[in-house]
Amino acid sequence: MDYQLALNWPDFIERYWQKRPVVLKRGFANFVDPISPDELAGLAMESEVDSRLVSHQEGKWQLSHGPFESYDHLGENDWSLLVQAVNQWHEPTAALMRPFRALPDWRVDDLMISFSVPGGGVGPHLDQYDVFIIQGTGRRRWRVGEKVPMKQHCPHPDLLQVDPFEAIIDEELEPGDILYIPPGFPHEGYSLENSMNYSVGFHAPNARELISGFADYVLQRELGSFRYSDPDIAPREHPADILPAELDKLRGMMLDLINEPANFSQWFGEFITQARHELDIAPPEPPYQPDEIYDALKQGDKLVRLGGLRVLRIGDEVFANGEKIDSPHRPALEALSSHIVLNGAHFGDALEDPSFLAMLAALVNSGYWFFED
Repeated sequence: MDYQLALNWPDFIERYWQKRPVVLKRGFANFVDPISPDELAGLAMESEVDSRLVSHQEGKWQLSHGPFESYDHLGENDWSLLVQAVNQWHEPTAALMRPFRALPDWRVDDLMISFSVPGGGVGPHLDQYDVFIIQGTGRRRWRVGEKVPMKQHCPHPDLLQVDPFEAIIDEELEPGDILYIPPGFPHEGYSLENSMNYSVGFHAPNARELISGFADYVLQRELGSFRYSDPDIAPREHPADILPAELDKLRGMMLDLINEPANFSQWFGEFITQARHELDIAPPEPPYQPDEIYDALKQGDKLVRLGGLRVLRIGDEVFANGEKIDSPHRPALEALSSHIVLNGAHFGDALEDPSFLAMLAALVNSGYWFFED
C-alpha cells in the first residue's frame, strides 16, 4: 500500500511541531488498514513481540503483558490490545511509516497499533515524545489538554496516568484522520466502536541515555586512559579542599573525549541505530553468494530494507543496527541509507567491485535486507 499524506510539512513544522497539538482531518484519504484485528491479536501471541492488554472494569484498571494465549475471557466493552513496533514484524504496516520521512529518520521510533472495543482506552496520560495517531477502522473520541504541570499517579503498577484535565481538543476521529500530540500534552482516547489506531512515535534521547551510552563506548574501546596530572599543584589553606581550577581540569578531561569529533560521530552512529525493539531477523538459507546478489540485481530484482532497521548517515559514514558500513562507494552507501527499496541502478558502478558485493552479501545474509517476492 502506498500511503499518501496530505500535509504541508513546512507549515506544520512552523505552527505545530513540538508546539501545539492538532487534528489533521483526512490526513490519509480513503484510508485502508494495513493489518486486521485478528492479525494484530496473532502477533500479540508471539513471545518476541511486546504487547499489552489494558482494561477498565468496575472502576479498576488492569494491565497484563503478552504473549497472550487466548482472548476468550474478554468482554465486549472497555478493553484495548496494544502491540509495539508492529512495523518490525508485519511488513505491510511499515509502509505507514514512510510518509513521515519528511522528518529525520533518526528521530523516528516505531509504530504502535491498538485495537479497542467500545469504551477501550488507557486513561488520561502524557508522553515524553511526539506522536501521530492515525485513526483506522472505527471511531474514537480524543481529548487533549494544555501543556501544564500535572500530577501523575499509578492506578496500576504498570500504568501511569494524570488527573482529569480541561480539553483544548475534543473530537471524534474517523478513518484517515490524524491527531498530532507534542511531548507533555495530556490526552486520552476512548473507542466509540471497535476501532484500530496507529501511533507513529518519535524518540528523543535524554541526557542520561546519552551519557550512559557514551560511557559504554569509551569503556569498550578503552579510550580516555590518560590520567589527571598537576605538576604545578596549588597550595591551599585546608588540605581537604578541592580547588575550582582542579574541578575545571577534571571536567575538561571528560569533555575532551566528547568534543573529539571522530569519536563522538562514531559513537552516536552506533548508538542511535541500535534497535529499541527486537527485529524480525531471518537470515536466508542458504546464504547468498556475492555473484548471486549481482545477478539478481542485474536481472531487476529489488532489495527491501527490513522493517524497523535503522540506517542513518553522519557525513559520509553510514550506520545500520549499531555498526558502521565500510565502503569507499559513497553514492551506493547513500542509496542504502536513503531508500527503503533498492534496485541495481541505485548501486551504480559499486556492483562491479567485488569488495562492495561481498559487503552487500554480508548485509543480506544478516537479514538486514531481503529480496522482494
